[in-house]
Amino acid sequence: MRRLILSIFVGELLLCLGSVRAAEEGPSGLQKDKPLNRILLIYDASNSMNARWQSDTKMAISKRLIMEILDSLSGISNLQLALRVYGHESEYPPLDCQDSRLEVPFSSDNVKKIIHRIKTLIPKGATPIAYSLEQAANDFPACENCRNIIILITDGIEECSGDPCAASAFLQSKGIALKPFIIGIGDNFETNFRCVGEYFDASKETDFVRAFEIVISQALNTTTAQVNLLDEKGKPTVTNVNMTFYDHVAGKPVYHYVHTLNYRGFPDTLTLDPLHIYDLVVHTMPACRLDSVVVFPGIHNMFALDAAQGDLTLKMTGSRSAVAKSIACIVKKRGDLDIVNVQYINDKTRYLTGFYDMEVLTLPRINIQNVEVSPNTTTTIEIPMPGIFVLQRNGEGYGSLYAIREDGKEELIYTFEENVKIETLYLQPGRYRMVNRSKYNLRTSATRDRVFTIEPGVTVNVVL
Repeated sequence: MRRLILSIFVGELLLCLGSVRAAEEGPSGLQKDKPLNRILLIYDASNSMNARWQSDTKMAISKRLIMEILDSLSGISNLQLALRVYGHESEYPPLDCQDSRLEVPFSSDNVKKIIHRIKTLIPKGATPIAYSLEQAANDFPACENCRNIIILITDGIEECSGDPCAASAFLQSKGIALKPFIIGIGDNFETNFRCVGEYFDASKETDFVRAFEIVISQALNTTTAQVNLLDEKGKPTVTNVNMTFYDHVAGKPVYHYVHTLNYRGFPDTLTLDPLHIYDLVVHTMPACRLDSVVVFPGIHNMFALDAAQGDLTLKMTGSRSAVAKSIACIVKKRGDLDIVNVQYINDKTRYLTGFYDMEVLTLPRINIQNVEVSPNTTTTIEIPMPGIFVLQRNGEGYGSLYAIREDGKEELIYTFEENVKIETLYLQPGRYRMVNRSKYNLRTSATRDRVFTIEPGVTVNVVL
């Protein structure tokens, strides 16, 4: 009966893999490169595995069930297995906290070798789980397109001074392996392994096969999801935006997509690896995101983000297009210090709806606050055409330019180049004061200043 269940399980697994393969093919039928699935079994052969567990010892039962499942995987392509064992070389007591060894390294078609090694194991020693996880970092050969998966099978918790949680976090943060699976034999150790990975309870013999089958299925299959980008009415109509799924622990990108609505007008279906916890970033301006996104295997996952947008454009009165193209504007969310975008005059850019503060990098700078971007509309901000200021000096000198405000206060806006005799500046309409002293006149009283007015499109020449 058990072999019949395993046959059905493997048949369903191969069918799922075929579906994923078809989903990865593009319109032309060209298939994307699929990652190589590499599963490292870390198997407990410590002294406690000699204990009785229902119909036999824990070791005898787990051996038999593991070998049956491994045998059923021998026909699956794009899969490599390896076996690390701990607690099998040194007698207990005393504690040997380095009793862990890679018995069968990764290779193709090595299932029989792994089964043979499992048959010969004799439980003897301690349970150095953290050390085994640390050593597992060296068990995965370098690979640019691999999914590295760890399945830990244990009947107990850490017996040495190591920290399995820290060891697992290291493996994930460095991108060495995905979140481990743990199958606990005999007792429920979930509270001890919750920080290590995804725990499966096999308190009973009948639970073990099912737990192992679920782990293998999750390890080898992707699942489906869709991202709903909501408009101002809460409907998923926003689309054509880049989005990235990052691994939450490692911080590295796993998938890059351009959001799409299918022919029925619904967000298109994605295939995602359920072994990651994701940070989803939708690259609107500013970006919107969901952190710690969990993808549940075997169901269609749906994620929603508010992404209503409108357009913002800056215009310059008049027709000096060459001047306009060179003027940039810093855009920030209202009250925030972080820069959202640097936008140029005459560019139309899409932003999330809301209020923004703008700083136009003219001379002097123009600050515009509380600019509202409304959904599906274009907000236009106009700034005046500048005038042209030309300074001509008959020698080198020191000087600055001040803007005179309407209240009479003056603000330093520019310092002239010391060694440049002719300078041209585009200035916003208004009154200015120029202060200058010749480089070769060493009397402070030789400083000269001049007040002048700039009008739109008019050139003012100052000759010293």
